[in-house]
Amino acid sequence: MLLSDLSGKEIINLHDGAKLGLVGDADLDISLNGSVEAIILTSRGGVAGFWSSRGDREREMLVIPWQTIKKIGSEVIIIDLHNKSEKIR
Repeated sequence: MLLSDLSGKEIINLHDGAKLGLVGDADLDISLNGSVEAIILTSRGGVAGFWSSRGDREREMLVIPWQTIKKIGSEVIIIDLHNKSEKIR
C-alpha cells in the first residue's frame, strides 16, 4: 500500500464511533526498517474530537499504533483504541 492510498481517509474508532481525524492531516511513525509503527494526529487548537474535552490551546498528539488498525476501506480507516487518553501526549 502506498502512502497516497491512505491520504484523505477518515480515522474512526471502533470502540466508541468517534471521528479522530484525517490521515492527510497526520504524520506517520516509520521504523528504521521501513515499517509503519503508528499514525500520529496533532490537535489544531481544540477543534477536533479527541482533544475538545480539554479545552486548552496547546498542541497535543494522539498516537495510533499500527496494530490497532482493524480495516482500511475506500474512505475510512477503522481502529480499535479503547483508551484514547493513554495515547495522548
